[in-house]
Amino acid sequence: MEKYFSGEVLHGDDFTLDEIRQWYDDEKEGYAGLVSGYKDYHYGYHRVNQLFGFKYLPEKKFKRVLGIGSAFGHEFKPISSQIESLYILEPSDNLVSDTIGQVKVTYKKPNVDGKIDFPDNYFDLIVCFDTLHHIPNVKNVLREMYRCLEPGGHLLLKEPVNSMGDWRETRQGLTKWERGIPYEYFRKNIPEIGFKVVKKNHFFTMTSFLVRKTEKLLAKPIYEYPFYLFIDKYLSKIFSWNIKYHPVNKWQRISPTEIFYILSK
Repeated sequence: MEKYFSGEVLHGDDFTLDEIRQWYDDEKEGYAGLVSGYKDYHYGYHRVNQLFGFKYLPEKKFKRVLGIGSAFGHEFKPISSQIESLYILEPSDNLVSDTIGQVKVTYKKPNVDGKIDFPDNYFDLIVCFDTLHHIPNVKNVLREMYRCLEPGGHLLLKEPVNSMGDWRETRQGLTKWERGIPYEYFRKNIPEIGFKVVKKNHFFTMTSFLVRKTEKLLAKPIYEYPFYLFIDKYLSKIFSWNIKYHPVNKWQRISPTEIFYILSK
């Protein structure tokens, strides 16, 4: 397992089809199982998405938009007026919405092998927020997103870049197999696949710790406050050199745990 925890090899990216299928079956309703325990589900990342992603998009109508693992599709609410057609790839039968704003949502099931059942150059915007770390064969899915994106189109990609703990053990608040994607994995594979980096931001330095420490003092998680995101943005720049995929001490944990890419084709 050392090669996985070092970030040298992404756990799951070298799996056989049978192993991928087992992972898929385990994760299909994994997130639904977590959120079903909350009385009032709340999507709390609108400010993050706006700060690092949506504000950099062109001010235009997007003809066809794809959400990868977008569940209810709540992340699209701030830009729903810019969307003509919205499609979501989502394995769960429970995390679905009929509409987002005034836009009807069309759902499709993802394929186990990572194949996306849409034509080449079909979408002018693809959004993939915190989904790839639930998927074993990440490189295949990245290649498929590139294939389906039209020239000049944009992919917004947000993922954790730490291991999220030892996935061989039960972890509170996490699904069975989810694990972060090593930052070096993105650095290598994004240009190799053909994407151009428009913008990149590291964020959430010690945020999980601060959420726990402030949850009884604040009305909502600290990352939903603009003042915190402003501070964290620059703190994450300072400590981006200290990113370790599987931190083993307190010092190694002082680093950004998430990355937000704006990519183009």
